[in-house]
This record gives sequence, structure tokens and C-alpha cells, in this order.
Amino acid sequence: MRKYPIYLLLLTAALTGCGKSDAPAQAPAVVKTIVPQDPLPSRRIAARVADRLPRIHLNREAFDDTIATNALILFVDSLDYDHSFFLASDIAEFQLQATNLDNQVTAGDIAFSQTVFDRFKERVTNRVAYVNQLLDQGIRTDTEETYQWKREEAPWAANEAEWDDLWRKKVKNDYVARLAAKEAGVDTEDDEEKTETTNQVAEAKSAKILTPEEAVRERYKQYQLMIESNLDSEALLQRYLSAFTHSYDPHSDYLSPRGVEDFDINMSLSLVGIGATLRSEDGAAKIMQLIAGGPAEQDGRLQPGDKIIAVAQGDKDPVSILYWPLSKAVRIIRGEKGTKVVLTVIPADDATGTRTKTIDLIRDEVKLEAQAAKGEVKEFTTTNGVPYRIGVLTLPEFYADFEATRNGDRDARRASTDVHRILNEFATNRVDGVILDLRNNGGGSLEEAIDITGLFISVGPVVQVREQRGVSVLPDGDPDTAYSGPLVVLVNRLSASASEIVAAALQDYGRAIIVGDSKTHGKGTVQTVYPLSKFSEDLGSIKVTTASFYRIAGGSTQLKGVVPDVILPSLYDALDIGEESLPHALPWSQVRSAYYRPWPESVKPLIPGLQKDSADRMVNSPIFTTFLARRDQLKKRMNDPEISLQLSDRIAEISSEKVLENLQDAELLSDKAEKEKDDPILDETLNIAADLATDLGKKPEIQITKTGTN
Repeated sequence: MRKYPIYLLLLTAALTGCGKSDAPAQAPAVVKTIVPQDPLPSRRIAARVADRLPRIHLNREAFDDTIATNALILFVDSLDYDHSFFLASDIAEFQLQATNLDNQVTAGDIAFSQTVFDRFKERVTNRVAYVNQLLDQGIRTDTEETYQWKREEAPWAANEAEWDDLWRKKVKNDYVARLAAKEAGVDTEDDEEKTETTNQVAEAKSAKILTPEEAVRERYKQYQLMIESNLDSEALLQRYLSAFTHSYDPHSDYLSPRGVEDFDINMSLSLVGIGATLRSEDGAAKIMQLIAGGPAEQDGRLQPGDKIIAVAQGDKDPVSILYWPLSKAVRIIRGEKGTKVVLTVIPADDATGTRTKTIDLIRDEVKLEAQAAKGEVKEFTTTNGVPYRIGVLTLPEFYADFEATRNGDRDARRASTDVHRILNEFATNRVDGVILDLRNNGGGSLEEAIDITGLFISVGPVVQVREQRGVSVLPDGDPDTAYSGPLVVLVNRLSASASEIVAAALQDYGRAIIVGDSKTHGKGTVQTVYPLSKFSEDLGSIKVTTASFYRIAGGSTQLKGVVPDVILPSLYDALDIGEESLPHALPWSQVRSAYYRPWPESVKPLIPGLQKDSADRMVNSPIFTTFLARRDQLKKRMNDPEISLQLSDRIAEISSEKVLENLQDAELLSDKAEKEKDDPILDETLNIAADLATDLGKKPEIQITKTGTN
């Protein structure tokens, strides 16, 4: 077996964004510094982060005024992500100390974080009181005005009058959203679905239904309680120091002792119990990925991009988790096997938070077998009447039993071994082509990515890695090829890291046609976790970017990702999903091309014809026509920073969305006996694979080889 460094390539789990902040009309003239009573040895932790970060990080940037200035912005934004709580005078006051923060942290002084947080709590108290005042006065819903819901780059309010007007519209938006959902029957339908399950639960829920006014009051009440009680000193320390690490890049973090514990749970903050990974965004817990075989993935209602805002245990009342620290949200969603958890979520395709839905799941173990590679032969007939057999190989992650491998276990479970076995099964079944489905695959072992690439090519380089000491080329050294026939790789915007390495290599060699979203995620970096102490004292750890990946052709997968040869429509392309949407993401770069021999029967000349045939099919497909309408509607809403505050407009918007959803559902389920109809992207990829086999002009030459690593 070849030996490579084993990297764990993870989607970002940056803990950014936990809330908002309220500001009284006038800020005090002098910032009063209070040193927090911290149970953690904060001074040693801060000093060690400042010392080690610039030495370990790939770019070795100095821990200086530039880093400190960026850290201040990130820290303030993590509290007040939509720039609605602080006043402009607060920000100006904080910025007076911006260039001193690097020196303070280097000396172990983190008192400034408490100063900002204390001001933030004052603003919260002030604004929650104002919210209740507005609701007491009543809210008109028939006036024509709009609210700027995209406020990440908006200026903070310059004075009290501007501040109050912003909050009048903000609260009105919350109120109108809930009232519109109620008037459009969204909440009623959810309750009816529950009634079909058990009348008892439906009755319990009906007794708990809040009016739109009560719901808005409760939201801000819960937020204030969270700020006052849940964001403790350890969470504040992690947030503040992570603002400095995020100034280097969005994947470098400080992990407090509690943060390390959460990070270690299946890596990437896997939610044990429902099978999902998430990160904090806009005060909610955003679903980043569904783990194959987990309760959420099997249920099918929870989707990447959905935002969890409340959690209920069984039939108990839901508890709002808005603005909670992510670690605490993780804990409340986890639970014992066989217990029920009910999630209240804002759907991914509802950018403005107009609609919510409830999803009940039974917690269960996420078994390794369910996450393993799977193979299935799809038999179908094209429109011209030609039958095809295409093998679909689904790989949720690049897994490996590292402990068993270190112990010399020859039977240790590895993704490459399973993929090799499935390819042999495809050979036995005489498939006409193979689809490697890497959608939603967030990465895994670099060694497995290289070995799996090697199953489709002869000997040659697979990826280049740049570390502080230089660039190295990592090759597939086994000349054997497990499969040499027509190959399509299916990806989306959630395909990251190791997935991008495989797709990029096969594309550069001309070995496979890449199909999917407009690009993959674009994460071309590696993180390593370093404990801050080697002794009994637990100071937490720093997760630091230590290497970056490059294609064998020389370009990085960072930011740009892998651009498919045939692009299919995707809702993800209308959302801010990808490395480029993260602040301080490392730039794209390139190194010298590695020497490699292109695949003898390169598929690159066939790409234009495959693109045209696919486009013609989608134009004539009712399913894709409806899907494109939904995508365009979502894209238009995402690109418009203003939203109407008139109730009639919001009801019309919800109704329009529901019409398209129902139309697409009807088309997908027109033949309920044929369950495969629920994946139109895979259906079209099957057609592309058939076209590729036809263009190559022969059946694939597949030979059964011994199962194992190449």
C-alpha cells in the first residue's frame, strides 16, 4: 500500500454569526473596560494563539494591525450580523482601539471582547423594549413600503431616528412574514399533516400556536435570554479569538475545550442522532450536509441550506435556538436512539424567512454501512429506443478506518476497497458506462481520493500539495486500471475538498465528463488541529490551514472549484453556497503543471456535442422547465435586497412559490410506483452517460481485477 499524509478535508464549520445587537440612542463617551472573571486561563490561551498562528499557518502572515483590524470587523459582525443593533457611534468608538488589539491579545489581554459584548447587551435590552413598544401600538400591513433584508454590508444607523425607523421596518417584516404564512395556509397545512399522524399531537400543537404578534415578541424575548445567559465566557473567548484566526482564512479556528469536544464528534460537527452537519449562520443552525443513511437523509424533508430555528423533544413545546452558540444547538438536537426530535426550520429556498415548516425525526445511529460506497445498475431506454445499462456508484465521503490501518489490519475498511469491489460487480453486469456520484461529498481522506482516482487511470500524478516547505506531487503509482470505459462524474456545490481533487484529476486527464452545478464548493485547503497545551491543563486547540491543493494542470481548486463540462440547473447556484461567499477566503493561485500523459481516448473533443444534446433534452422536459422557473424565481429574490412590507404582496409571493412547488411535485410523482423519478439530475446524467458511450462508439472494456488497493 502506498503511503501518503492523511488529511481530513472538511467543509467549513466556522462559528460565525450569533445574533444581533441593540443600541441605546447615545453611546457613552468613554469605553469602560472590565476584566471578565473567566474560569479558563484566558491570558495564556490568547497569548499562545497569537504566538503560534502566524508560525503554523500556510501563509505565515504576521499577527499585526491588519489582522487586528479585520478581526474587529469579524467579531462585531459575529454579534450584529445584519448591522441593526449597534449604532455607527459604537463602531467608531470600537475602531479607535483596532490597531491595539493585536498587541493586547499577544499580551494575553482579551478584556476588549467583554467591553464590546457588554455594549451589545445594552443594545439588545434597548431594542427588545422597542420591539414590544411597536407591537403594543399595532402594525399596519396595507402601506406600500419595503425593507432592506440584505444588510450584511449596510451601514449602521447614524442616529436614533434612523435606528428606530430601521427597527420599525425590521419588526414589521417579521410580523408580516408570519401573518402572510398564516393567511396563505402554510401553517395550517403543517398542522393538518400532523393531524393525520396523531390527533393527540395535533391538539397539543394547536394549543401552542402563537399569533404573529406573540411569535415576534417571543422571538426577541428568547434572543435576549440567550444573550444574557447562554453566551458564557468560554463561548465569548472562542468567538473573539476565532475572529483573529478567521482573519487568516475562514477555516482556521480557535476551539475552546468545549469546542474541541464538539469538533471531535464525527468531525465537522456531525449531529449525532439525526445525521447532518451544520454551521451557525444568521443566528440559526444551517444544515450544510446530510449524512448518507442517517434519519434526516432517509426522511427526505430536511435539505442542505435549511435553517433550524427551534427544537422540540418529542411532544414537548419547541425551544427557540435562534442565536444560540452552535455547540449548544448541537447538544439539544442530539439525543438517545429511538427518541423523537421536532425541528422548526426555514427552508433553504426561502431567503427572507417568510415560511417555516416542522420536521419530526426519530433519532438513530448513523451506521458506517449506510455511509459507505454503493453501486446500482440502472437499466433504461433512450428516446431513440436504444437500451442501456449504466452503473451508478454513489460515494458519500472518502472514508477510511484510520485506527485499523495504523494497527496493520489488512481488512481495514476503506472507500477505495469498496469502490474497487463495486467496479468489479459492474464488470460482471456488463454495464455500458459508469457514473461516479460525488454530490454532497464534503471530503475525507486524501489517500483514498488518490487511490480511487487510480482505479480509473494508469500510473500518473493525481494532485499537487503546497505546504510551507514547498510543493509536492502525489501520484497514483499502480499501473492497473479497474475500469477503462465511459465515465461521468456527478458533482454539486457541496462537493468539496477530496471530491474536487478526484473530479479535477479526471477532468485534466480527459478521462471523464464532469456534470453538475455551475461549480463545486471551491475548498482547496487543508486544516490541522494543534492542542495549545501538551500537559494536563486543557487550553483548547487551534485548527489552522497548513496546506493547499493544486490540480495536476497547475491551477488551484480554491475558490474556483471544478467547473463541470456539462452544467445542469441547480437551486444551489442561486444561493450563497461556496468558498467565495466566505470572508477572507484565501485567493486562487497556481503552480507549475505536473508532467502527465492525457488519457488515450480523451473525452474532451466530445464535450460540445454532449452539451448540446443535454440542453435539447432539458428544453423539452416539463420537469426541468418548472425547475428552471423555481431557480429563476429564487435567484431574482436573492438578488433583490428589498422586500415588500405590504401583506397582499407577501401572500402573493408565497402563493406563487407554492404553485411552482406543487407543479414540480406533481410532475415528479406522476408515476408514484417509479420512485427513481424524484432525482431529475441523475436521470439527465444517465442520458449523458448513454450519449458518451454512444460517442465513444463501443462497449466499455471492463476487466475484473482483484479487489484491493491499487
